[in-house]
Amino acid sequence: MSKKRKTMHVALLIICFIIAFIAFYLNTAKFGALPSGEYADLIQKSSNYKNGKFQNILPTPQATEGVGFVEMMTKYLFYSPPNLRPSTPIPHVKTDLLNLNKDENILIWFGHSSFFMQIEGKSILIDPVFSKNASPVPFTTKAFEGTNSYNAEDIPNIDYLVITHDHWDHLDYSTIMNLKNKIKRVILPLGVGAHFKHWGFDESMINEMDWNESIVLDNDFIIHCLTARHFSGRNLKFNQSLWASFLVKTKNFTFFVDGDSGYGEHYKDIGDIFGEIDLAIIDSGQYDKNWKYIHKSPTEVIRSALDLKAKNLLPSHIAKFALANHAWNEPLVTLKNESQNLNFSLLTPMVGEKVKLNNETQVFKDWWNF
Repeated sequence: MSKKRKTMHVALLIICFIIAFIAFYLNTAKFGALPSGEYADLIQKSSNYKNGKFQNILPTPQATEGVGFVEMMTKYLFYSPPNLRPSTPIPHVKTDLLNLNKDENILIWFGHSSFFMQIEGKSILIDPVFSKNASPVPFTTKAFEGTNSYNAEDIPNIDYLVITHDHWDHLDYSTIMNLKNKIKRVILPLGVGAHFKHWGFDESMINEMDWNESIVLDNDFIIHCLTARHFSGRNLKFNQSLWASFLVKTKNFTFFVDGDSGYGEHYKDIGDIFGEIDLAIIDSGQYDKNWKYIHKSPTEVIRSALDLKAKNLLPSHIAKFALANHAWNEPLVTLKNESQNLNFSLLTPMVGEKVKLNNETQVFKDWWNF
């Protein structure tokens, strides 16, 4: 056999090995599963499922018009602005969640889009990610130092786990599996249940919702699944599960979490339908002009809070992972400057700091200026 032919055979074997490895890796548990069989047939009856996938109400390309894939990825991979990641650990505190007073209405932010809430005696966990990275590829998309002081052992039993969509920075396999025995009920957008069933969760625990559906969780405790403007997918096939925002209404408190969402008319629609919202947790970071439809600029975050008639705005999707090419603290700096004298209060707790939901006079430090 000639040397050239041997080289070609070796190259072919290497390519086959890489393809086989990728196929094997994509079938590991952490990737979850796609809806199939009768279950897929059921969720595909949704009015939001068209042409083989879930759709946004407004046209929502992942890349802005005129931006090519190569251009977008080149900027993302090879351009890094100053201060993309903090040079020292993020300031943080650690609240003891296992010994809370059940009468307290509080919120704890874990960084990015992960929150623990205790409201009227019920515990709620939203998009928990306690891993040190948010990617299927180890050692990439690393969490900032100071944002990983909590793990599953620090979390009490959870009445309601809420997942807004199935992206890696919102649905983390190892976190979910470590919390599995503490979770009583799971609230999900349509199709995300395929992952949880694949991971061994009892179907009786899983509650999947389409946009504009609601569930009575308990007396005077209702959750509404509402529109968001984004996309989904943990594998190579996108938009086989829905992405959503959620509004929880109790007897004395209403809060809204938008997961990931670009700006759109749905914010005003939600504000008009539900009236004044006590707390709006709004996607405020990882924005870029190259993908302007799937995340919001700080100006659009403020517009969203005003559209929602929110009394308080708590920025999310910030200060844990660098997923866009802006300075890590830019969203907080801009929101602080642009939200002065508006009809809502900006809440900016440190990671782990207790937010007292019934205390309208609580003051937070500008902890990102260090």
